[in-house]
Amino acid sequence: MISDYKDERQGRIPRLYQTESIPAEEKLIYHHFFIGDSHWYAAEFDGEDIFFGYAILNGDLQNAEWGYFSLQELKNVKFGPLRVEVDCSWEVKRFQEI
Repeated sequence: MISDYKDERQGRIPRLYQTESIPAEEKLIYHHFFIGDSHWYAAEFDGEDIFFGYAILNGDLQNAEWGYFSLQELKNVKFGPLRVEVDCSWEVKRFQEI
């Protein structure tokens, strides 16, 4: 559950801006968060709250984009009884493999 999110990959995920020179398709995605048909894929982390990654909101692939998102904001997202979840079975992979 995202409310008590802690993961050993947090120590391995690159800090913000460390992968700027890597093409998007080659960036490694360390975490996957989701609720319904919305997905956030994290490639960088500031170590506290802010991730850089790719977001698909409500299944809208046409408007999906790279950008920054907050762990705290993800923890506060609710849709009825549902909350954003962490994909515990996620294995680090290149963005092009998603």
